[in-house]
Amino acid sequence: MKRREFITLLGGATAWPLAARAQQPTMPVIGFVNGQNPTVFADYVNAFHQGLGEIGYVEGQNVAIAYAWAEGLETQLPLLVGEMVRSRVTVLVISGSGQGPLAAKTTPSTLPVVVALGADPVELGLVASLNRPGGHITGTMALTSVMETKRVDLLHQLLPKAELIAAVVDPTFAGAAQQVAGLQTAARSFRIEIFQASTDIGLEATFKSISAAKADAVLFVGNPFFNSQRSQLVALSARFAIPSMFETRQFAEAGGLVSYGTAIGDNYRQMGIYAGRILKGEKAGDLPIVQPTRFDFAINVKTAKTLGIEIPPNLLALADEVIE
Repeated sequence: MKRREFITLLGGATAWPLAARAQQPTMPVIGFVNGQNPTVFADYVNAFHQGLGEIGYVEGQNVAIAYAWAEGLETQLPLLVGEMVRSRVTVLVISGSGQGPLAAKTTPSTLPVVVALGADPVELGLVASLNRPGGHITGTMALTSVMETKRVDLLHQLLPKAELIAAVVDPTFAGAAQQVAGLQTAARSFRIEIFQASTDIGLEATFKSISAAKADAVLFVGNPFFNSQRSQLVALSARFAIPSMFETRQFAEAGGLVSYGTAIGDNYRQMGIYAGRILKGEKAGDLPIVQPTRFDFAINVKTAKTLGIEIPPNLLALADEVIE
């Protein structure tokens, strides 16, 4: 099998710009590996380009970017990362995958890596500390694994009479254990029942189980897999008429009831900035892990009316975006 075919079959990667490198031998190459697909992550890729631009790098002008997309197949991520390593990219960026931090751990110490993190990288053994990672890895945190308490609280304010909330967890996500612990801590005057889903095929079955359990609402914990299944999850929520809480505002914009989470576009912009700074000579281990400072809370009033839910005025006042 030819090398180009190998890359394409693994993850639907775009063509590796060997011709561009031959014409411009001094142009650095960023390897951009994403666990999902370019359609779902288009806005975030644009944010990455914005961050690069702020440091003075423009794709095709003074930097080349080789993209590889795992299309939701987590098992392909290590293979795509390995191929980027063998291709000798200048900087490697890993995002859009719950297994991204684990894949980053397999990279050689000579290759600078910028990774999107949903769990604590210190607990994962990825870096020495958040302020001074050391080694060859840095990145941004979405606080995905520790925000479930806040999401449950908002959902409880929205549905104060709820007795059972279903929480759906992707067991393959590196921070799943932290998420479950947070959910168990967040339970107050209602029960939280944990459901699992890690493939698009299993999502409808999960909704059927949630409906059979007579859950008053469902919370999809934050992770790249659920974010990549936005259309299906919103459609299933409407079909089963279950109030649903999601991580990113794109869900609420697409018809989901409510969302709360890190402004992920900011993280991708910061990853672009870090990639640019590394290209200029800074060491990845000297760049602190960036933690989020901005969060998005969105409510879809139209969906609430369809479900017969009256949004409390205090939540409407808190919302960053109210979708009519």
